[in-house]
Amino acid sequence: MCSSDLLVGQVLQDNMKIYNISSTGELDLSKRKNRLAVQAVSADNTISFKEFSYQRKDPVLIPKSRNQETYIELLKDDSKCIVFATGPAGTGKTMLAVVAAVRALRNGSVNKIVVTRPAVGVDDERHGFLPGGINEKMEPWTRPIFDVMKEYYRPQEIARMLDDAVIEISPLAYMRGRTFKNTFIIADEMQNATPGQMKMLLTRLGENSKMVVTGDTRQADRADPDNGLLDFRQLVAKYNNNQYVAGVELSSRDIHRHPAVVEVLKIYKEI
Repeated sequence: MCSSDLLVGQVLQDNMKIYNISSTGELDLSKRKNRLAVQAVSADNTISFKEFSYQRKDPVLIPKSRNQETYIELLKDDSKCIVFATGPAGTGKTMLAVVAAVRALRNGSVNKIVVTRPAVGVDDERHGFLPGGINEKMEPWTRPIFDVMKEYYRPQEIARMLDDAVIEISPLAYMRGRTFKNTFIIADEMQNATPGQMKMLLTRLGENSKMVVTGDTRQADRADPDNGLLDFRQLVAKYNNNQYVAGVELSSRDIHRHPAVVEVLKIYKEI
């Protein structure tokens, strides 16, 4: 129970969750209800809170290009409540958004991550033909996001966080009427949203929350010519008093994938 700096004391209840730690220091996930906070008392009797998780590595935002550096600055800027990033595949739009979300959850800035996107391929967001609940129905569309999360959490912990709604998957059509507080929202592939859906989503933001909207405006899978992400980007460009909304447009120079992928994109004249 002792270390050179900290004496780990009782397990605290953080909102609605209590956790057990064995004598070997292992976290008993069977009694997990949400994030873990452990009271740690130092030699001078000050109290700090150390979050336990099965993370594989720390969520560090590292830019690989100038535009990514701008994007990361916006992700870290608490005054920018809505950040949008557009650009081709491989530019880090979604990956950096996920890392920022994990970082915010780890440092206590938020207590929840919400993942949403249009389920294109099924018009009007109809998921009934797929088996299972919402998580199972949305799994094919959200897999890229959870591929990134697996770098920071073990699959068992991700499953537990989904069960406890620390991470929530919500189809875009299900966002109507909701307000998200203390939440990091990732809205992916939003070039497939209509302008009306985009407006609906952006107005779901609540207190102490951040929303990151990503997509490639040149790759819309929806037959409808109205591209919600492109429409919003154009409206932001015309608005001269942006305080809470900012965006970045990534380009082929920001692609960091296998050289063969870059070559394929050039063959298709997408970069």
